[in-house]
Amino acid sequence: MSATATGAPQAAPANPRSRVILASLIGTTIEFYDFYVYATAAVLVFPALFFPTGNETTSLLASFATFGAAMVARPIGAMVFGHFGDKYGRKATLVASLLTMGIATFLIGVLPTFDNIGWWAALMLLVLRLGQGFALGGEWSGAALVATENAPAGKRAWYGTFPQLGAPLGFIIANGLFLIINAMLPHPENPALQSEAFLEWGWRIPFLFSAVMVVVGLWVRLRLVESSSFQKNADSGKLKKAPLAEVFKNHWKNLILGTFIMLATYVLFYLMTNFTLTFGTRASSVEVARATAEAAGKPFNADTWFPGGGFGYVDFVLMLIIGVVFFGIFTLVSGPLADRFGRRKTLIVVTILIIGFGFLFQPMLTTDPAMTQIFLILGFTLMGATFGPMGALLPELFPTNVRYSGSAISYNVSSILGAAVAPLIALKLWEAGDGSPFLVGMYLSVMGVLTLIALLLSKETKDINMDN
Repeated sequence: MSATATGAPQAAPANPRSRVILASLIGTTIEFYDFYVYATAAVLVFPALFFPTGNETTSLLASFATFGAAMVARPIGAMVFGHFGDKYGRKATLVASLLTMGIATFLIGVLPTFDNIGWWAALMLLVLRLGQGFALGGEWSGAALVATENAPAGKRAWYGTFPQLGAPLGFIIANGLFLIINAMLPHPENPALQSEAFLEWGWRIPFLFSAVMVVVGLWVRLRLVESSSFQKNADSGKLKKAPLAEVFKNHWKNLILGTFIMLATYVLFYLMTNFTLTFGTRASSVEVARATAEAAGKPFNADTWFPGGGFGYVDFVLMLIIGVVFFGIFTLVSGPLADRFGRRKTLIVVTILIIGFGFLFQPMLTTDPAMTQIFLILGFTLMGATFGPMGALLPELFPTNVRYSGSAISYNVSSILGAAVAPLIALKLWEAGDGSPFLVGMYLSVMGVLTLIALLLSKETKDINMDN
């Protein structure tokens, strides 16, 4: 323990920096891993195993609907976990959200399919998906608060990037595991088809593996103590009996601004992961699509079919992982930039670039591997640059006694406006364009304009006192 100039001992920080970084990083890594596992399965196996409608597009839409349903549950989770996080502390809330997410994900891995219990399987999948969304509604904000409320002076945005880094890490772990499983299982003669072993039990392994990661995450989080910001408010009697009512009554403007500030980030996030995987692995010609359907014993209607990138699953996932590496790098790079230049200025520049990026969908997202890879790198670079500063900006919009509720609600209501509908809207726009992704890109640009307006109406937050 060091001494101050007056000779008085200086207390060590409540949470060592290494513990803060690890606790904020590992939880979001697990949470995003669970979400990515579901997203990948929603494209590859859930349409056939849980929604066998007889029409490929309809089955895919039904699968995406359960994927988006979790976003509806997230604001509910944000309000519940936010209430307890602002009233009783961050630690217990973070542990509860991680447990809820882990249990829901593990149970998906043991679900019976449509062939076993009919449409009850789809209903059970939906319920567990809602459980995932409910848990993530409380997870992100708690992790962001652990990072920012324990950050050294002048480094809040830098510390705030560590919970954000869980998104690219979760993606790489989830999809890397799918690739390993795919490589170990026997392959069908037609590479466009999934192996029987993968459809029967291989897809379950990533969901079951989540339990191992949750145990590690719980061990780290149980060693945390409350941040000094929360403890000071608790000791001085500033905590609210009804933080949820307080945030809606006195901080509604920042709730709205925070929601729309996150909008373009969410849309870009799910277009770059969910939509591109769907586009990239869809057949590029009607002849290949017909042959694939016939080999799988499925009906095929050329009049309603539209083309995609024509890449193999393994090839395209590897391309995505390369892009996600840039996501991770620029998530970390964005923190020091936001600390130096401010969150608002940094995000205004990045959002303008996202609006422009929407115009690149048509010329760059194609059947050409090199061009598509450059497109993915550009998109994920922008994703990192916009996602990184959010870990500091959204918590900074609210005072300590409603910070968990306010940041969680903004973050998760935006998930409905952005992420919940993005896969469905993108699929319909892609279909309306007869296979061209141009309209999908325009959708992203319009959402970017809305985010830009919100940023222009907001104030800079980098110099606020987090103890207030």
